[in-house]
Amino acid sequence: MSSHPTRRTFIKSSSATLMGGALAGSLGRLTYGAGSDEIRFALVGCGGRGTGAAAQIFNTKGNTKLVSVADAFPDRASGALNALKQHDANKVDVPADRIFTGLDAYRKAIDVDCDLVVIATPPGFKPPQFEYAVRQGKHVFMEKPVATDAPGVRRVLAAVEESKRKNLMVGVGLQRRHEPKYMETVKRLHDGAVGDIILQRVYWNGGGIWYRDRQPQQTEMQFQVNNWYHFNWICGDQIVEQHIHNLDVACWVKGAYPVECNGMGGGEQRMGGDRTKSQIFDHTFCEYTFADGTKMYSQGRHLAGAWNNVSEAVHGSKGTANPAGWIKGDRDWRFQGDSPGGHQQEQHDLIEALMAGEIYNEGEYGALSTFTAILGREACYSGKVVKWDELLARGRNLAPGIDRYTIDSTPPTVPGRDGKYPVPVPGQYSPFA
Repeated sequence: MSSHPTRRTFIKSSSATLMGGALAGSLGRLTYGAGSDEIRFALVGCGGRGTGAAAQIFNTKGNTKLVSVADAFPDRASGALNALKQHDANKVDVPADRIFTGLDAYRKAIDVDCDLVVIATPPGFKPPQFEYAVRQGKHVFMEKPVATDAPGVRRVLAAVEESKRKNLMVGVGLQRRHEPKYMETVKRLHDGAVGDIILQRVYWNGGGIWYRDRQPQQTEMQFQVNNWYHFNWICGDQIVEQHIHNLDVACWVKGAYPVECNGMGGGEQRMGGDRTKSQIFDHTFCEYTFADGTKMYSQGRHLAGAWNNVSEAVHGSKGTANPAGWIKGDRDWRFQGDSPGGHQQEQHDLIEALMAGEIYNEGEYGALSTFTAILGREACYSGKVVKWDELLARGRNLAPGIDRYTIDSTPPTVPGRDGKYPVPVPGQYSPFA
């Protein structure tokens, strides 16, 4: 893929794109007349975020109905259904024969008569799942990030192009882009409120994340999928899974994606340094460089007792800004209106667009913001300057053969004889296949 389409400016008029729909077209039976048509959706991935997204779809003005679910684990699927029935039983129509489990269950759930597929699985699984949903002609909402490696991002970008040809809705769970305080601030920055943007700083510094103890009956694949955040092939590391939000905002503000990155990081404290439980880093620092030479500095961290900060900061030639709602420059400004939470708002926007027969497609920036995070991870893992185009063209495949994985397959990463999982060593690790 050439450098031009991977780094061009994508969101120039963010408010109009998100609220009105970038592309208009007929959606068949989803073109609402009196507003009575039913939007039938499948849920693939029944964890907390998938269950939350389904409940938020129920909360919209649409006549929505959940008609199938899929998850790797039966108890996760049944737990999600019970919770959603308590939320609104009238919007759940999932008999026993439309509950599917296993790593290939997504195909069966998507094949059910439905209009929309919600994909909320661990990010390593999303490329084949999104690809299949688009191939079947389904509208898609998928959580971020959308992949964990360069081959996965390439698959997603190709499927996005197919979704555009088929005039399919694609929503991606980078919910800050649906929050009015961000949308208005970024619009003002694009209009020159702080002059030329010369530096940005982004942070996701927190105390830590969950871990689920290994159970005696579990296969290695079951253990890793149940603890997906702790394995690079399925999670992408903290910079990809969480810090993508802040990186996405900065690229949105800049109107571009970086051309290269250098970074550093390590994993000395995660899980008390016990590498029989986790292989991801607990801290990363990146210096991203854009084509015009400007920089973005990134901190991602899970360290108990340390400074916590989740935010973005913009430095321009005429002032500074926080994209979450204030600008200091020739004219200081602070957002004053209502700004509902992005998780719910993104579902309002998606369902209202479907009801109106209008679509928008967030797949491209979802993939490229994911790749921005992957670029940073590979720079930190290797300790080298990593270039965007080279990594996208020949970056490592972290899960070869992922389309054929079952819950009993051997994962692509396994512990050594000492029971420890391999951890990238800067200076020795190569980001390339």
